[in-house]
Amino acid sequence: MSDTETLEEIDRVVYEPDGEFVRGSNVYEFMQKHDIEDFEELHRRSTTDVEGVDASGLDWFWGEVVDHLGLEFYEDYEQVIDDSDGPQFTDWYVGGKLNIAHNVLDRHARDDSPNRNRVACIWEGEDGDVREITFHELHRQSNKVANALEERGIETGDTVGLYMPMVPEVISILYGCFKVGAIAVPIFSGFGVDATATRIGDAECRVLFTGDGFYRRGDEVLLKESTDEAIEDAGHVEHTIVYDRLGSVAHRGTETRAGSEVTREASADIPWDDGRDEWWSDAVETQDDDYETKSLPSDQESMLLYSSGTTGKPKGIVHTHAGGLVQPAKEIFFSFDHKPADRFFWVSDIGWMMGPWMLIGNHAFGGTVVMYEGAPDHPEPDRFWEMIDRHGLTVFGISPTAIRALQKHGEEWLEGHDLSSLRLLGSTGEPWDPESWLWFYEKVGNGTTPIMNISGGTEIFGCFLQPLPTHSLKPCTLGGPALGMDVDIVNARGESIVDTNERGYLVARSSAPSMTKSLWSGDERYLEEYWSRFENMWDHGDWAQKDEDGFSFLHGRSDDVLNVAGRKVGPAEVEGALIDHEAVNAAAAIGADDDTKGTAVVAYVILEPGVEESGELRSELRQHVGEGLGKPFMPREVLFVDEFPKTQSGKIVRRLIQSVYEGQELGDLSSIENPDALDLIDEAR
Repeated sequence: MSDTETLEEIDRVVYEPDGEFVRGSNVYEFMQKHDIEDFEELHRRSTTDVEGVDASGLDWFWGEVVDHLGLEFYEDYEQVIDDSDGPQFTDWYVGGKLNIAHNVLDRHARDDSPNRNRVACIWEGEDGDVREITFHELHRQSNKVANALEERGIETGDTVGLYMPMVPEVISILYGCFKVGAIAVPIFSGFGVDATATRIGDAECRVLFTGDGFYRRGDEVLLKESTDEAIEDAGHVEHTIVYDRLGSVAHRGTETRAGSEVTREASADIPWDDGRDEWWSDAVETQDDDYETKSLPSDQESMLLYSSGTTGKPKGIVHTHAGGLVQPAKEIFFSFDHKPADRFFWVSDIGWMMGPWMLIGNHAFGGTVVMYEGAPDHPEPDRFWEMIDRHGLTVFGISPTAIRALQKHGEEWLEGHDLSSLRLLGSTGEPWDPESWLWFYEKVGNGTTPIMNISGGTEIFGCFLQPLPTHSLKPCTLGGPALGMDVDIVNARGESIVDTNERGYLVARSSAPSMTKSLWSGDERYLEEYWSRFENMWDHGDWAQKDEDGFSFLHGRSDDVLNVAGRKVGPAEVEGALIDHEAVNAAAAIGADDDTKGTAVVAYVILEPGVEESGELRSELRQHVGEGLGKPFMPREVLFVDEFPKTQSGKIVRRLIQSVYEGQELGDLSSIENPDALDLIDEAR
């Protein structure tokens, strides 16, 4: 596709909802209830002061959403919003008490609830196993998790790590943490030792849930050994509860009995610490299945999600019970038009924001989610198309990277699979290219199913930009501002951009319930990361633009976070992993355009004196990063250099390294202490 064709495709409206679909949507019902004629008026009323409305727009909308969606507080809040300390430290649902677990689980498992025996999760393992878990069963198991946590001394405000394979038990662990008031710390199961240890150590988790392993592309991936290494590096963990996914207990372990107690020993290939480690079957399944969920203040911490910054260690993002419930529930109900018969599948991991977001948002309404363990192309590239057909999925969300990878296999793999159950498609994580967007829309969605391309982040546990299914769509668009989100696109002076097609900074002028209340490390970094560029505006770090027809688009990060296949990692983390190798003296990591991942890591390395450059060492360094941070972050290239361009304070200037790599103009070099180093970068081996 030529550049001209690309521009023409982006500028063409390809999806127009029909009238029947619009009139049957949840957002249309909400608008009719409040005598609102169009979306522009609805968004304006959800964010700004409106004549004839007693409360401010934010106050009115976020209060009305709680009632309209049927979300339950144990004790009513006295005030929707208190921003007297500024948007940086806004309090939401002041004086209220609630618990996410009550809303997503307890009330659906009541004896008189129509959802009691409804399927909460359909799980499919890579090996073909399928399990269905009802709300009643999930409730009982979550209660057992809660009792197991309290038995191990976990109280309100304590942190609990989830370094788990994608099995249904992760849901009961997450909800069990909510029940006791513990702060859940989900960790991506594909992370290596260093990345995992950093998160466990920073959060100071005393209890960690993990597994013996999981299946990936038909092979067993052992998790326990890397878990042990991460714990050794991080410290803090006193209890490790190990889920038996690979059959280590049933088929490899031995069982001994002492009186009425049963203890199980780990198999020979699963490392074990008798004083710390326990099998799930012993620690959880033996517990009582009754537990009274705690009533917690609205601002009680519920989750600690990690997101990488441009420098230093990953950021611990703090979310609350109120914000962590209301935002995903609002988005699933309006932007994904939740219906009782939906089967919702978003390709994610519990360690990424979209995992908890998908679970909480759907389970708030007693909805059914689908969870898959393995690779998208195993045993063949049609695995997802098979799943859509087999399970009758209605909503399917995936990253642009994954679609690009599946697109390479050809549309013939779609043949023979009935995808007509799909109502909506979803995507997030990175900007689209028009060709891949159109392939997803036309081949998977049959040219009639809209793509809800959403963008927000771990920091807000939701979306700033988000279309509704009642909106027209151009390829790659994100629609416009999400309901209740007071966002804008501004120039470097913080002024709203009036001219269409001019790129600017995506900002929020007001708070939202799910915005992180601060960072785990404290307010200083929180204010520096999000509120320092503009006065009283949240800087989200994205380049955005709005075209002449009002459609919003994103163009990547305005900071230098590396967004690899929709997963963000800080350059400092990659560089730290490289420097950890004994052969490396210094390192610099940049992102490069990649047809499959969107962005790939390119690493420049200065070796220790006396170390010889070689292809073998290059491969070893790539593998070293993969082991430390996870395979998605392995550098595509490792280039050897003798010197980096630095400022007078000694800071490596990645911007210039990026410019040399891409053959771009270097711009202002006045702050560079050693500009001759740029020639060395250009000659990197």
